[in-house]
Amino acid sequence: MAFYDLSKPERHRLVEKINQEILADLYQDENTNIVRFFSDDDTYVRKTGYLAIGKLFYTRPKLQSVIFSVLNTLIESEDELIRQTVINAAGEIGKFHFDNIQSFMDTGLFDDHHRVRNAVIGSIKKMGECNPKPVLAWAKTYLKHTDKEIRREICHGIELRGRTHPQDILPLLKELEFDDTRRVSDTLIHVLGQIAYKNGCLKTVIAHLNTWTNKALVQKALDEIVDVHERYKKFAVLTQQEAIAYIDDNYISNKSY
Repeated sequence: MAFYDLSKPERHRLVEKINQEILADLYQDENTNIVRFFSDDDTYVRKTGYLAIGKLFYTRPKLQSVIFSVLNTLIESEDELIRQTVINAAGEIGKFHFDNIQSFMDTGLFDDHHRVRNAVIGSIKKMGECNPKPVLAWAKTYLKHTDKEIRREICHGIELRGRTHPQDILPLLKELEFDDTRRVSDTLIHVLGQIAYKNGCLKTVIAHLNTWTNKALVQKALDEIVDVHERYKKFAVLTQQEAIAYIDDNYISNKSY
């Protein structure tokens, strides 16, 4: 029976059981139960497992070395679900101690399986919210990587931080303004739209776009920003017409179109 097929009390009991069995593994320097939960077909069982490792038990200093030993072993697993869950556990730790888990992100970014690479993107998003400085510094080192998928994944990963603090990621996004790979430029345009509709964000984004020199890409981004204000009108601070008026008044190069 799947996690959410259970009643709420049953889910609580299952979470407690998973936590207890993972804790037993850690104290006994074993990983049998951890492997079982990290490889479970149910997303929520795996999530309970990585939260137990990366959030609940990592706070106990005596368990930290054991946890890293387990994660270092399991990142080599042939099972992509296990590797994915290792990255998610490391992402929880990285919210506060990114230096300790950077190597897992480096490894996961180049994993053969999309599940694992997507876990890196998700981890960048959640770490970037809580611990942006080292996470964004790390991300910047990959923006000129020869692999287009690496560049695209990093661009996607830093998006969530930009939704509330666009000024933090705009200098990184600018590194990609002349990227000639369609998948990368499409992601860049998408991210620029996603970071422009919340309170105060449009002003920051437009001011920064005034410093970009790839005007063709900027125009596509402006079109996306306008479209986002309609698609997300329930959440956007400005109406679409207000966004258009702001862009017309404040995007300097717009005067030449």
